[in-house]
Amino acid sequence: MSGLPHSPHALVTGGGRGIGRAIAAALVGAGATVTIVGRNVAALEEAVNAGAAHFGAAADVANEIALKAAIAEAHARKPIDILIANAGSAESAPFAKSDSALFARMMDINFMGVVHAIHGVLPGMKDRPYGRIVVIASTAGLKGYAYVSAYTAAKHAAVGLVRSLALELAGSHVTVNAVCPGFTDTDLVAGSIDNIMKKTGRSREQAIAELARHNPQGRLIAPQEVADSVLWLCGQGASAITGQAIAVAGGEI
Repeated sequence: MSGLPHSPHALVTGGGRGIGRAIAAALVGAGATVTIVGRNVAALEEAVNAGAAHFGAAADVANEIALKAAIAEAHARKPIDILIANAGSAESAPFAKSDSALFARMMDINFMGVVHAIHGVLPGMKDRPYGRIVVIASTAGLKGYAYVSAYTAAKHAAVGLVRSLALELAGSHVTVNAVCPGFTDTDLVAGSIDNIMKKTGRSREQAIAELARHNPQGRLIAPQEVADSVLWLCGQGASAITGQAIAVAGGEI
């Protein structure tokens, strides 16, 4: 497998913890310079101090001005070759109780956050001999789940964007792909587990089993498994892979 070109600069949104941090650390290990972006300054600093990234920048991906400022600062330090649009958030509610504000929050973070990030990096990336955009979507971008209609709609929108933009950029050196994890062992899923326990009275083990049952392998996905898939897509050997939505879900999709 062909690896990364010499010392590319990667920017990872939501890179302070969970899947984003695992991806950032994998890219560092492969020789990339990595800038992570997120809202939690303490988490960013801890990740940088631990060697999981080289630089951190505080910004909310839903805030276009703040995110583009963070990207511009990172680009000025070193041109950006790789974007991992990972930042996301999930809220659950029956559709009847999912008001317009909930839909707006899910779209702002999970879809418009991706749009803002790509707008920020693409002008400079198109002028370079190599570019990779990887959107961390979800199996919720490929199928439906009950009680998360707003989140699912936003993730479907992100996958649709990937497919369209890949065609638009097919004549360039930039590839655009999505990685779609199933339920993954992260803080985000821990919140879902807590919610199941609170609403149903189930034990933590039973709540985890409720989520793991979606995976034919009967388990949660490890963040490192997602990171390994991203690393492959960022490699020079994946230059013909574009417009794809790759499920990392143990056969669920």
